[in-house]
Amino acid sequence: MRVLVIGSGGREHALCRSLSLDPQVSELHCAPGNPGIEQVAALHPVDPLDPGQVAELAVRLRVDLVVVGPEAPLVAGVSDAVRDAGIACFGPSKDAAMIEGSKTFAKEVMKAADVPTARARTCVTEEEAAAALDEFGAPYVVKDDGLAAGKGVVVTDDRDKALAHARACERVVIEEFLDGPEVSLFALCDGSTAVPLQLAQDFKRAYDGDEGPNTGGMGAYTPLPWAPDGLTEQVMREIVHPTIGELTRRGLPFQGVLFVGLALTSKGPKVVEFNARFGDPETEVLLDRLETPLGGLLMACATGELGLDPVFKDGSAVTVVIASEGYPEAPVKGDVIRGPQESGDAYVLHAGTARQGDEVVSAGGRVLAVVGHGPDQDSARRAAYDLVGRIELRGSHHRTDIAR
Repeated sequence: MRVLVIGSGGREHALCRSLSLDPQVSELHCAPGNPGIEQVAALHPVDPLDPGQVAELAVRLRVDLVVVGPEAPLVAGVSDAVRDAGIACFGPSKDAAMIEGSKTFAKEVMKAADVPTARARTCVTEEEAAAALDEFGAPYVVKDDGLAAGKGVVVTDDRDKALAHARACERVVIEEFLDGPEVSLFALCDGSTAVPLQLAQDFKRAYDGDEGPNTGGMGAYTPLPWAPDGLTEQVMREIVHPTIGELTRRGLPFQGVLFVGLALTSKGPKVVEFNARFGDPETEVLLDRLETPLGGLLMACATGELGLDPVFKDGSAVTVVIASEGYPEAPVKGDVIRGPQESGDAYVLHAGTARQGDEVVSAGGRVLAVVGHGPDQDSARRAAYDLVGRIELRGSHHRTDIAR
């Protein structure tokens, strides 16, 4: 099959790398891509937020499958345009993608489906926000209702800081704080059927010890040896299937991957957030461990023919994100990146890079994701950090406690 991947980040590099290893994939394209993706796919300069441009490119390349990576193109309706052009697409429709595009919509769906989640209030005025903060108390959880590239959430004990974030957003969801560790479960969906991938955990805060502001994710690992037995089955039964069923009842069958961000509270797993696409950086470790060829899995989702559960390799994978100077508040761009792209049991995925002459330079906040794998978590972690230590990027920073 001929496949076109939409996007330019670390998630898309992970997707393209896995697709390039699938013997069923005879031709691989990416738009717009990045210098790392360029090593495994042909790149095309298309605006990923323009449904017409993406559909036209897919038709011109005569691809069999389009895989939409980021959330913004999904909410813009790219998958709808591709399907209208008669091409299979992995990624929900614009309307179904509102499960991520609007936290208010997601809460409405969960309420209708009786899915466990935090109590919440949607606020459009400062007065409403202040009342909601007082109702739920500290720690305060304030979420931009719309897309915010993983950085629209503030969790703080400082009421003034919480109110300032609410004030800066057009509409916010304020909710009660959920206790317990957070984990991620991705469920592949074909419109009627859903099957789980392995559990993973990411690290949202910028600095060691979960200090600093929230980011798009500074690292991740899979599997989770400490996760309770039967957790995946419980989440599928109590959360994923009811949510998919409610979307279908509303005429919004979900085709793609439903990302479930969970808090394992003292009262059981509850939904922190839904995403309508592969999460980053969990995708990097999950695809490293995936044994089932990726192209066939994604095509089965896109064509309503999803069958058996995916199979994963034994062992563990750990990814560590190298971020640019000033990330997440004011990332510095344009610094030259030097160092090996792979070493032993580790390799580099490009997240925010660009080509400048013969050099590859930083072009975003999260610049590289370094993935290590091994027979156990400690060996995977050592492999990742050994390679991280050999990469040069002026002013960069990374967490040293991923998967510790």
